[in-house]
Amino acid sequence: MDIENRSLNSVIKVILADDHAVVRSGTHQFLEQARDIQVIGEASDGEMALTMVERMKPDVAVLDIQMPKMSGIQVSREIQARKLPVAVLILTSYDDAPYITAVMKTGANGYVLKTASPEEIINAVRKVYRGKSVLDGTILSKIVANIAETNETPVYENLTEREMEVLALVAKGLTNRLIGFELQISDRTVQGHISRIFAKLQVNSRTEAVIRGLSLGWIELPETFNE
Repeated sequence: MDIENRSLNSVIKVILADDHAVVRSGTHQFLEQARDIQVIGEASDGEMALTMVERMKPDVAVLDIQMPKMSGIQVSREIQARKLPVAVLILTSYDDAPYITAVMKTGANGYVLKTASPEEIINAVRKVYRGKSVLDGTILSKIVANIAETNETPVYENLTEREMEVLALVAKGLTNRLIGFELQISDRTVQGHISRIFAKLQVNSRTEAVIRGLSLGWIELPETFNE
């Protein structure tokens, strides 16, 4: 099923991948306290996670970064390459810029630290399931600061007024359908705008586009991006 067209009333099927059994067990327990989430499988390494995604067809894959055989970054990259209809939420302890940048380039839908509360992680699962972008506030601040401090000043093609409107709505976490409703344009037109935004900003994901827009001062971060 297309992530954009998922029912908001469906039970969200989740696969957990983490090489620490205690972490998997704890995450499993609090996720299933939410009536709309069902954990259908657990993986202790990246290869197992990718196999389970292909065979079990979950709605959301919650992945750690450092795992045996394949990292969460590699799994996320393979999910995108194989066009598997599953949202990826990275749940990790790593908040270093290189890791975050590598994850964003895979097209992952969200990046949340393990220090987040159970409620925040549950809400992150729900948001990526619905096609929204989720990025831990601490991580976002660090990335924007890191970009601001770099000596590299690449030149990006300016966005049109309409593309700026679309980017601002992407930053609010709206799906293509909701952006189209807001701007009174079709889903296909929205996707066309987003494709051009990606090309102009030299990014591969919605989260990267938002961060690039923030670093350039073209948009401001709405509170809803991290809620």
